[in-house]
Amino acid sequence: MSKGIPKRFALVFGTFLLSVLLYIDRICISTAKEHIAEDLMLNDRQMGWVLSAFALGYALFQTPSGLLADRFGPRKILTGVVSFWSLFTGLTGTAYHFFSLLIYRFLFGMGEAGAFPGIARATFSWIPMKERGLITGINFSGSRLGAAFALPVIAWLISSVGWRTSFYILAGIGFAWAIFWFLWFRDDPSQKKNISQNELDYILENRQKPASADQQRLSLRYLFRSKNMWLAMLQYFCSNFTFFFTLTWLFPHIKKTFGLNAVDAGLYAAIPLIAGAVGNWFSGWLVDRIYKSGHWNASRRIPAILGFLLAAIGLLAGIKMQTVGPAVFFLSIAIFGADMTLPPSWSFCVDIGRKHSGAVSGTMNMAGNIGSFVTALAFPYLKVWTGSVTPFFIVGAGLNIIAVLTWMVMRPDKRWEDF
Repeated sequence: MSKGIPKRFALVFGTFLLSVLLYIDRICISTAKEHIAEDLMLNDRQMGWVLSAFALGYALFQTPSGLLADRFGPRKILTGVVSFWSLFTGLTGTAYHFFSLLIYRFLFGMGEAGAFPGIARATFSWIPMKERGLITGINFSGSRLGAAFALPVIAWLISSVGWRTSFYILAGIGFAWAIFWFLWFRDDPSQKKNISQNELDYILENRQKPASADQQRLSLRYLFRSKNMWLAMLQYFCSNFTFFFTLTWLFPHIKKTFGLNAVDAGLYAAIPLIAGAVGNWFSGWLVDRIYKSGHWNASRRIPAILGFLLAAIGLLAGIKMQTVGPAVFFLSIAIFGADMTLPPSWSFCVDIGRKHSGAVSGTMNMAGNIGSFVTALAFPYLKVWTGSVTPFFIVGAGLNIIAVLTWMVMRPDKRWEDF
């Protein structure tokens, strides 16, 4: 019998590291914004299009990458997509004009689109139902910690070796993870060597059982007839509208508004992301705690509704603050709340999708990243049109209230084809 760390925990550590890398690669361009804009002679609206190009590529390829993960398994798909996006991370460092940068970031977004749907598919096969919420929270906390770590560290790295070399270094790290994943991971725990019989029996007995309909190939036409699917997409659009601000405009906004240097701005901008990581942990724990008490629907609804309410309050309170400390404090509350919505959202997709959880979660994430696409453009354009950032935060708060109402009618206990 194999001893040591359970293999499913080692799996989660690997996907946690992937989540960290995913957001380090993603936020690097925000940290490098001023250097890139200066070198390539770009204005804020052009940079808004560069940031939104990633979100558009990321959104459009969510469902296709989820379908691929369901069909070919997360081992091959995650290896492939990490290699693909690492290639375009490196190529970002070679950009010499606006259009090349726009294309590289769109293709980079295409690659990153496969990450979380692939992780969701691995979660279905490897993780017992009663551990799903916390494991999802841990995985998404990696993205927030990765982004928080990246803000000051990438700022230092850029000042040390330049923005182009920084992208080359990140590309190399991505290729290394892809090699590790392909060699270590297997699509089903029964295929994994050296897993103990006790752990294998525990996983097989407690993971969600597929229905007979899961053996059929998923039809997108029928998927989009699902009320659960549309509700999941709407609320995730609202969640991402709030969160994506921290990955795109928070750093330059804080730096310019409060007259900070790059490293100090990075440290302040990291605080909401750390709050987001804590929000993921707390929400994941709460999801599992309520589920174990026998309330499946409530275990998803309560953490999500609480999170969206906190996000709305934080955004509205933050616009009243005149100094960096209080402004970051309330924004941290907003991001804590927005990230509380992630474990119930992704658990919901695995709940209703089962063996099609890659496609279902990818479709939800597609809608969410249309929200990200809108955010990257809404912030600079609303500021130009109105002369203030206040309308952006009011819109974000309103979307969070809409999401609260959405969660009141979502049904985690109903398969996508049944509701």
